[in-house]
Amino acid sequence: MHRLIIFFHLVIILLLFSCSAGRKNYSPEKRYSKDALQADFHLLRNILEDKHPSIYWYTSKDSMDYYFTGQYEKIKDSMTEREFGWDIVAPVISKIRCGHTSMGMSKSFNRWEIKNKPPMFPLLLRIWKDTVVVIRNLQQRDSSIRKGDLIKHINGIQIDSLIHMMFSRLSQDGFAENLNFIKLSSGFSYYYRSIFGTMKEYRIGYKDSVGIVHQTTLPAFLPAEDSTKKGKPTLSSARAPMSLSIDSSGQFAVMSLDNFTKWNQRYFFKRSFASLKKNNVPNLILDIRLNGGGRVNASTLLTKYISRKPFKVADSLYSVSNTIAPYSRHINGGFFNTLQMILTTKKMSDGKFHFRSLEKKVYKIKKKHHYSGNVYVLTSGPTFSASCLFTNAVKGQEGITIIGEETGGGWYGNNGILIPDIVLQNTRLHIRLPLFRLVQYNHPNLKGSGIPPDVEVKIDYESLMKGIDKKMTVTKELIYKKNIRQPD
Repeated sequence: MHRLIIFFHLVIILLLFSCSAGRKNYSPEKRYSKDALQADFHLLRNILEDKHPSIYWYTSKDSMDYYFTGQYEKIKDSMTEREFGWDIVAPVISKIRCGHTSMGMSKSFNRWEIKNKPPMFPLLLRIWKDTVVVIRNLQQRDSSIRKGDLIKHINGIQIDSLIHMMFSRLSQDGFAENLNFIKLSSGFSYYYRSIFGTMKEYRIGYKDSVGIVHQTTLPAFLPAEDSTKKGKPTLSSARAPMSLSIDSSGQFAVMSLDNFTKWNQRYFFKRSFASLKKNNVPNLILDIRLNGGGRVNASTLLTKYISRKPFKVADSLYSVSNTIAPYSRHINGGFFNTLQMILTTKKMSDGKFHFRSLEKKVYKIKKKHHYSGNVYVLTSGPTFSASCLFTNAVKGQEGITIIGEETGGGWYGNNGILIPDIVLQNTRLHIRLPLFRLVQYNHPNLKGSGIPPDVEVKIDYESLMKGIDKKMTVTKELIYKKNIRQPD
C-alpha cells in the first residue's frame, strides 16, 4: 500500500510537471493536423445540436446544417489555433445568433498573449454603423492621423466591408447588433489581430476634419516598449462598478450599475434606496449602459425596489435535457451542472425540462425603501442579459422612462442561467454553452430586436469630440423641464 501511494504521488508530480512544461513551451504558431481539427469541429457540432436550447431559434435547421457542412469542408489542411478559431469556429457560432454562445481561445493562448504583449493596431477607435472615428493615435510621434479623423479603409479593405467581416465572427442576440459596435470600439486591435493575424504596419485611408482624404502607413504599436506610467491604452475611463451620488441640487441622484455579479449588491441596494428615501430625492437616473448582466436574483432584487407593481421574469424557461452526458468530460463543471438541472427542472408535455419555480414565480415589490419617484433608465448596446430582464420588467410603467439606445440583449428572450464552457479536445478552444432558453414575461411578438428606448439618444460625432455624455445630458434636461413631483 505504501509503495502504491508513492507511485500515485510520482504520477501526479509528473503530470503537473508535464502540464507546466506544456504551458511554458506553448507557441501560437503550432499547427494542428487536419484530422485533429475535424475531430474538434465534429465534437462541437454534436454538443451544440444536442444541448443548445436555441440553436434553431433564429436560423433554421437546414441553414445551420449548411453552415456546419460549409465550415467543416474548409478544413483542408493543418491550421493554427487562431486560424481554426476565427476562420472556422467563430463564423458558424455567429449564425446561431445567441449572445451567450461565444468562442474564446485556449488558456495557453491567452497566457501567451498576456506575457508576450503582441503588437497592437496603432489607433483607438469609436465605431457605429459605417462610421469609424479616431479617438487617439497611439503613435505619439506621428501627426498624420488625429483625433476626429474618419477611417475609410485599412490595408485595402473598405471600412463597411471590414466591419461586416468582423461582425460575421461575433455573437449577438438575434439582430440586436449594438453590443458588437461597442465590442469593436473597445477591442478593435484584438479582433483585427485575431482575424487577420499580427502585422508590423498598417496602410490606412482616412478623411481629415476639413474633408480631405489621405493615405498613410503606420507601424504597429508595441505596448511592451511604449507603455508608460499613464497606463494601458483604453477607450473609456475607469469607474466604480456600482455607485450612487445625489446631486447638490437635491433634485436627482445617479446610480451607476455595471453588472449584477458583485457579492455585496444586496447591501448596496438597501443602503442606496434608504438614502434616496431619507433625502426625499424625486428623480433617479439609473445608468445600466455598461451592465452586461450576471445573477438573475440580483437584477430581480433591483426590480423589486423600482417596479410599481408585482412582476414576473420568465414566461418560459427550459433546457432540452437535464444532463450534460455523454459530453461531461468536454464541458467544464459537467457533473455540477447536471446535478443542478436534475434538482431544478421538471420534464413537461412538450418534452422540455422546465425551470418551473421561475416560470410560476410572481415577485412582490419591496415595501421598505421602495422608490416611487421618477426613474430614468439609461441603456445602450452593452445592456445585456440580466440587465434586460430588469429593463423589460419596468418598461412601460408609470414614472419610468427608458433613455438611450436599443439594448444588445434580446427583448423576446435570451439563453443563459447556466453557461459552462465546452473545451475542445485538441485545440482547447473554449465555447460558451448556455443550457436554458428564457422567454421574457410580457415579451413582444417580434423576435430578434433588443429593448428599444422610450426616448432615443444616439451617439453623434459632435458630442463624441467634445467629450459630452449626450444621454446623461438629455436626461438631466428632461428632469429640469419637468414639473418635479416629490415621491410619496
